Amino acid sequence: MFRQTLRRLSRGVILKRRLPREFGAHSILVSPESALNYWRWNLGKVDPFLLSMARELVRPGMNVWDIGANVGLFSFAAAGLGAQVLAVECDPWLANLLRQSQLRNGLPVRILQAAVHDSCGSSELHFSVEGRASNSLLGSGPSIAVQTVTLDSLLENNPGPDVLKIDVEGVESAVLRGGARVLQHHPTIFCEVSQNQEQVGTILRDAGYSLYAARAQERKPLRIPSRDTVAIPTVP
Repeated sequence: MFRQTLRRLSRGVILKRRLPREFGAHSILVSPESALNYWRWNLGKVDPFLLSMARELVRPGMNVWDIGANVGLFSFAAAGLGAQVLAVECDPWLANLLRQSQLRNGLPVRILQAAVHDSCGSSELHFSVEGRASNSLLGSGPSIAVQTVTLDSLLENNPGPDVLKIDVEGVESAVLRGGARVLQHHPTIFCEVSQNQEQVGTILRDAGYSLYAARAQERKPLRIPSRDTVAIPTVP
């Protein structure tokens, strides 16, 4: 009951926050309508795991693609570390929030309002009662039409990524199916895998990757991806 009330009070709320100092202390806009943790003042405590992955994977001068950017915590943290970032978000409200943040902080983050899938065209984005972070191309309920692109189509206007982060609420296998050329660039991949784990594992292994559980203290190769997976290229 309390969470339902808090979700209701979060609708349309936009808050100004600052990234932790190690990511440049840049200002970004967030919303608890995306995830209730964004009521917190300290962004370092909102999603410390996500920030730890940016810290581990991103280096100055890298090209980073953030597929399913949400409010841009990973995108702007990566940019704060010196990367050039492409942030892809299909929710129009969140994409606008990303643009406002970029105008405020001037970081090298390019925002693309689109959903990534296995073909270019259109699809339906379904809204989740859990918050905008859980919106998905899967499911039922209220929805809006959104443009779809493929990973490979993004190569037309962007350099290939050194780091590819994917958080797309269940359509991970479709995203990877549309990215054969991108996978040939062998970026390091940080991916939330919530469905079709066998398919995702097969695509990545066939593309020359070893899979590891991102949250494990001691990382050992996996056959089937865990929910939070790091894929490391094993070929040059």
